[in-house]
Formats: sequence, structure tokens, C-alpha cells
Amino acid sequence: MATLPDVPISAVQNARLPGSVQDDHGIMLGGLGSDLWHTPGDPANEFWMLTDRGPNGETKVAGQERRTFPVPEFTPTIARVRVDGGIISILDTVPILGPSGDPVTGLSNVEQYDEEPFDYMARVRLPYRPTGLDTEGLVRTSAGDFWVADEYGPSIVHLNAGGVVQKRFVPQDVNLFGTDYAVSSTLPGIYARRKPNRGFEGLALSPDERTLYIGLQSPLANPDDRTLKSSRVTRILAFDIASEQVIGEYAYRFEPVEQFDPSEKGLDKMKLSALSAVSNTSLLVLERTDSVARVYQVDLTPATNLLGSGWDNPSLQPSLEAMNDPAGAGIAELPKTLVVDLAGLSGMPAKLEGIALVDPVTLAVANDNDFDIGKFDKNGNNVGKGEKSQLLTITLTGPLVQP
Repeated sequence: MATLPDVPISAVQNARLPGSVQDDHGIMLGGLGSDLWHTPGDPANEFWMLTDRGPNGETKVAGQERRTFPVPEFTPTIARVRVDGGIISILDTVPILGPSGDPVTGLSNVEQYDEEPFDYMARVRLPYRPTGLDTEGLVRTSAGDFWVADEYGPSIVHLNAGGVVQKRFVPQDVNLFGTDYAVSSTLPGIYARRKPNRGFEGLALSPDERTLYIGLQSPLANPDDRTLKSSRVTRILAFDIASEQVIGEYAYRFEPVEQFDPSEKGLDKMKLSALSAVSNTSLLVLERTDSVARVYQVDLTPATNLLGSGWDNPSLQPSLEAMNDPAGAGIAELPKTLVVDLAGLSGMPAKLEGIALVDPVTLAVANDNDFDIGKFDKNGNNVGKGEKSQLLTITLTGPLVQP
């Protein structure tokens, strides 16, 4: 287990983008476990890590929850790190920028589609920012460019090696205007029914680097929020990089929450938080609540490809998300095999969100500490709970099967 030392957000971002953060309210760099990537051939102790949209929270004002952004200038950042002697050392950072050179930031994109953004006191409404990204999944190709998964759109985003957005891919029914980068509406329109903050969360790259696999964190609100809260079915997309087209869609079924984590109530506590490729047709899936996490291996070959079927039509009833038994409707879900129950390992932090396969018997996992956001003192500085960003490597009992 390794821990990231306290480093102020302003020191990290201003080193690459001078003067971009004026007041970080005493918040340390965090959220680095939003995803984790290990490049084949790199030293076993070197990784790429990804923040999410940045420090944020919820504050109730007049009975309504408001989404707050204490450091609205923050832009999601990729960090190259080394793990040594229990310490995570940052070797380099790659802030995500638009082609204009401006930080994309992590602010909400579209009014009446995303949550309203407010300042840290939840009093002043901040402007929406169409370029903003809530980054949750990360891969890096052998050519050095990056792809990230985003919760807002939900979308996937292609970045060059310097972190500059090349193109963003959103659902067909999402109208995103005013960006300084190209936007392509090529993802199935039904994904616009994602619950806010529950968009794309996991991203994997096939070993042949032809295909991205994209995991939706929670079931779609299809046809409504009531269905979302009672559904055990989420979806994983396959995206062909060369043609920039979706080529597959698969049903992934969560475990019953009462068996998975008896301390939680409600199926909406179950989340798909990360993916990692074992082979071109097999994935690791991190399934979790906030306190319990397990890694499963799934095989795409026997699963039903739902792409272009009636299950992508929002008018079809009952919907995929409403199905208690998808097999009864002729749908073969992704078959799951338990790889490791992370909750059974001592010292495991809460809210695990990143996984990476280092080699066939070594798995790395990382947590999202949410920048250790707590309350703000009279001087406007954050008083956190002392939750740290951590990265752990785990030796499996045997090599993973590669179908």
C-alpha cells in the first residue's frame, strides 16, 4: 500500500498552468484513484492516475441540494506516478486542455441536463462550461495518446500525449455546443438517460489497441428514475477506435445489494467503477458500494450484443433496465467469475474506483478520496477528515485465464 503525500492543488496546477488557480481553499491534490493505468512494459511500480472533475460537494440551501465547486478553475489532470517505499511520488502531470490552450475545467456542461454549479458556499451560481469533463476512466495507447471516460455526457474523449482534447464522443440526443474541440454524436441516444453523476465510469483498452470498452456506472433511468433505483442491469459498450463507431453493447448484472453489502439499502448503491482488459474479449470489472468492492472477470464472447436492437429504443417496454430476468427475454448477460473480494483484505480503503492489471498475477487498485473535502473554516479553508489517496498492489492466487 502506498499513499500520496499532501500537495496543495494550487502548487500542482500552477506549476503547469501558471496563475490558473488563485485560491485552492487549502485543498490538497486528490481524487487520483478515479482510474489507474499501467502501460505494458513499464516498471511494475509506475502508473498513470486520473483525477475526476475536481473538488466538489453538496450543500443544502432552502431544502435543495446544490453542487459546489470550491476550486472551479481546477482542470482534470492525469498524473504519472511511481510507488516506492509506501509513497506515491508524482513524476509528471498532464492537465487536460482544449485546443485553444484553455483548461477544460470540471464544471457542469449543459443547463437542465447537468447539475447547477455553485461556489464553495453554495451561494453564487457559476456559469456552465460546455468543455467541462468529469473524468472517471483512463487508458493510454502505445503511441502515447490518452482516452478518458466522462460522467457528464456521458462521453469518451480522445486526448493527445500532451492532454489536449482531439474529439469528444457523446450520445446522439445530447446537444453540446460552444466547445473549442470537435464533438461527435455517435453513441447510442439512450445513454442520455443516465442519472447525473452516474455516467461512464470504467474504461478499458483491448491488448490489440483496436477496441475501447466503456462501462456505465449505474443503470439508465429507462424509462424513469424509479426503474433506475430498482434495476440490477447496467451496460458496457464496445467502441472501435479506427472507425470511431460503437460496435457492441452488453448487459452487466449487479449482485443483489443485500448479499453484496448488507450495510447498504437500495440497489442504486451498487456501482460499476472500473474496467481493465485481460484479453481482447475478456475484462475485469470492479463492482462496488462505498465500503465493499469485488473484482469479477467477464467474457464477452457468449454475451448477447444488444447494439441496434429494440433494447436501445427508449419506447420499448418493459425496458432492459426493468427486466428482472433478462435471460427470460433471450438476453445472455456477461458471465461473471469472482477474481478477488477486496473487502476481505485488511487495510483496504473505501470507495475504490481504479484498477489496473500489472501482469497476469498482479492487480493494482486505487481509491478516490474526493480530495478529502470536509467543512470550511471561518477563513474559507477546507478541514478534511484526513482521507488519503492510496494505491495498492495485490498478488492473485494464480494467473488470470485469457479466453
